[in-house]
Formats: sequence, C-alpha cells, structure tokens
Amino acid sequence: MTPMRIPVPEHPSGRLTDAWRACVGTGRFDLALRRDYQDSLALVQREIGFRHIRGHGLLSDGTGVHRPYTHRGARQVRHAFTYVDQVVDAYLDLGIRPFLEVGFMPSGLASGDQTVFWWRGNVTPPASWSEWADLVRATIGHLVDRYGLDEVRGWPIEVWNEPNLTAFWQDADEAAYHRLYEVTACAVKEVDAGLQVGGPALSPGADDWLPRFADFVAARSVPVDFVSKHAYTSGPAQQVPFGVHQTLTPASGLLEQFATPRDLLRDTALAGLPVHITEFNSSYRPDNPIHDTAFHAAYLAPVVAAGGDLVDSFSYWTFCDVFEEEGVPTSLYHGGFGLLTHRQIKKPTYHLYAFLARMGDQVLARGADHLVTRDDTGRVTVLAWAPVDVTGREPVPEQHPVRLSLPLGPPGTTRAFLLRSSVSEEEGNAWRAWCELGRPRSPDRRQLDVLREAAEPARRHAGLPVVAGRVELDLHLSRHEVTLVELTAVTDETPPWWDDARLLGQPAGAESA
Repeated sequence: MTPMRIPVPEHPSGRLTDAWRACVGTGRFDLALRRDYQDSLALVQREIGFRHIRGHGLLSDGTGVHRPYTHRGARQVRHAFTYVDQVVDAYLDLGIRPFLEVGFMPSGLASGDQTVFWWRGNVTPPASWSEWADLVRATIGHLVDRYGLDEVRGWPIEVWNEPNLTAFWQDADEAAYHRLYEVTACAVKEVDAGLQVGGPALSPGADDWLPRFADFVAARSVPVDFVSKHAYTSGPAQQVPFGVHQTLTPASGLLEQFATPRDLLRDTALAGLPVHITEFNSSYRPDNPIHDTAFHAAYLAPVVAAGGDLVDSFSYWTFCDVFEEEGVPTSLYHGGFGLLTHRQIKKPTYHLYAFLARMGDQVLARGADHLVTRDDTGRVTVLAWAPVDVTGREPVPEQHPVRLSLPLGPPGTTRAFLLRSSVSEEEGNAWRAWCELGRPRSPDRRQLDVLREAAEPARRHAGLPVVAGRVELDLHLSRHEVTLVELTAVTDETPPWWDDARLLGQPAGAESA
C-alpha cells in the first residue's frame, strides 16, 4: 500500500542547532603532525566545517611537554611546547579550534606504569599533585600567551577521559578522579577564571558517577562549566584477527544516552550546565568494519538529525582513520572510526555529515525517516534515510518510500530545480567497491583513484512543477540509503526564440512535416 503524502508546513517549527558540528574527535594529539592527517582534516573542513576537535594525549610523552631533569643535584622540570604549538597552529589554520582533553599522565610524573593503547598513554595519578598543577598551569598559560585570552576562553577544557574504566584510570578510583578534577580545574582557573573547564568524560554505563560528581564539586565549591560523557551502542567485542564484530542496539539508544546527564543532574548544583557528548559512535572499537558501511550512515542518520535537541554538542569519534589505539592499521579499510579512510577516501557516514552541512537551519518538519529544512534564500532541503535492522535477520524492503508535499516560494513560482545526492549499498559506497576489488590491503594508485570515484554520491537532477506553492516529492530509498534533496525555485530566463525541437538545426515547424 502506497503511503499518504505528508504535508510539510510552510512556517518553521524551530531552528536546527549545529550541535552536530560543534566538535569532532581525533586520534592522539601528536598525530596531527602528519601530512595525511592534515590533508584529511582540510577536506573535512572544506565540506563539513567542524568548530572544535578533541583527542587524547595532550600531555602524554608523544607531545614532549613535561621534561624533568636534574641540575646541581635537584629535580627540575622544563615545559616544552614545540609539538603542541605546531598542532594548534595547524588546527587554527584549518578553521578548527581545540576542545582540550587534559591527559594522559607524562611518564616522568606518573605514580605507576599502567598504560593504555598501543602508544602507551599512562593512566595513573601523578606522583606529585603540586607538579601536576604546575604542568596544567604552564600548559594552559602558554596557550593563553600564544593565542590570546579571548581565543582560549572559547576552547573547552575537559579533565581526563573515561575515569570510570580501569583501562583509563588506575583502579577506576572515583575518589582519586575527584581529586584529579579538583586540582586540575583549580589550576585552569588560576590562569583565568573565564576559561571553561568540565568533566567527568564518562563512558556509557557509568551514569551513577554523575550525581556523585555533582555532590563532590558542590560540597567543595570546585569550578565546573560543563558536563561531559560518551555514548556508544555496541556489545562485547567478538575477536577476529585484526578486528572485531559486535552486536548493536537500536540507534535510539544513543539519543537516550544523550538525554541522561540532564535528567540525572536536574536537581543538583550542575543543573542547567552545557552538556557535551565528547565521543559518540556505534562501536567503541577502532577495528569494527561496521564503521565503513552504508548501513552505518543510515543507522546514525536519525541521531545526527535529532541529537542537537538534547545536548549542546555531540562529537563523532573520529574524523579520519589516522588513529593507532590498537596499533598501525594493517589494511586501508580496517573498521576505523573515521569519516575518512587513510588517503582521504570518503565513507558513507562522511556524506551524512556533508549532506547536513548543506541544509538550512529553519526546521519545517521531522519524521522517523526524514528532516526538512529551509534556508534564508528559500531553498528547501530534505534529508531522508532508509530504516535499518540491527539484528540482520529481518527482511529489508527493496525500496522505502518517503512522500512529502513541500512548500516552495516565492509566490508565483511555477518550476523547481531538484538536486538529489545519495549514498547506499550500491552508490557512494567505496567500501563495497573495495570488497569487489578483492579487499586490497595496500591499494595502488589506480585502485585508490577507483575508490575515490566510487566514494562520491550518486547525483541526479530534475525539473518539477510547483502547483499552488507546493512541490510533490516522491522518494524511493534503496537499502541503507541516505539521500539529500535540494529544491530551489526556478526563475525562467529562456529566450523567447528558443525552440528545443530545432536543436539539430531543423527549420521551424519541420518536426510536424
């Protein structure tokens, strides 16, 4: 049975926030020194344009900030910012600002030898709390001196990463994290009271930490400017060589996780503070092939379209596959988090973000499978997506209909230009092309060119009638398709002497002879 066409209101119901582009995730801080990384970020910024970027390892040994030495028998510390300056300069040149994560522990200041990831970020408390405070003050103070107070006041500063997990904080010691937060936040505010500091950057499943964190900072008058946590929807890792497979819960679970902080903190001292989801994705693993698929874009489409109604930012983890938590990737496609592979091949989820970047900010309608907006020029845009089945057991219809009646002005408009861009299992899906090429681990130049071409969305255009100020739009989405439709009113400037029938030089009226 063909569904009824949904009438889209003429007047907006609200504004589409840009919480989806407020921040994006990245691999560890010093990876930004690499050419492939910077080329990837430049592409992302041209076509999407995130405002902030967040990753681990600002103070880890790879950046070389904390440099203890002995002089005349006494321990001293030099704070060096050679790499930090290069990374931040590159970010600012590309139109993106840091969302600073304060961590991990420099080995020369660590109280233990527990590390996380292939690159060995130390996750133990400091051996000296006063030296840690000095390090934080020196780092933030240097950034203020170099980039200006007004600039750095716009960079949120988050204390640590997922301290509720033993992998990221020794023994997941909550009291020790509270002390770390207090010392760090106070050191930041000693540089300038207007700097933004927050936490606790929790992983999913640790929501009980939030009220206790609120009680702690309230009892001790510790500064907090925002609250942060993470959101993922994957189950335990099922290991295979150089990768994992995981079950997924429905994507609506991500939105439920987004909503949790405000619900839990409503009656605490932290009620009303900005909430930042500083990491989100389907899988929390950097080697799950689901990240590379068209399924993934359709799965996340309703989350990206609606997440800004719940939080102040939600940061996709991550913008590219230059990322080494589990070691150097063994193949171009390896299930990395990125919107881009190495060598700037766009994944379907990249296009989900690029599509949203082309939409207006006036919301005309929302649905379970679509979002309709208009911009200040009157251009109407429709983002639509096919439903997905996370179990993989339900039959997926060959086509999913989305039928809309769309308002398009100004008054007197009789024609509309439609531009449609789509990714699906068959189109704009370089991962599928890579599989068909035999999954080459190190594609040669010709294969890379093929993959880049295969990664581009399918694009179609058409002229449509506008009747009584409306365009009737019938979309039929294929399996795991995400599509962007842009409708623009046409001002017809065809000259009066033009005759399509004479395109091949036939005299007027010859077609009827």
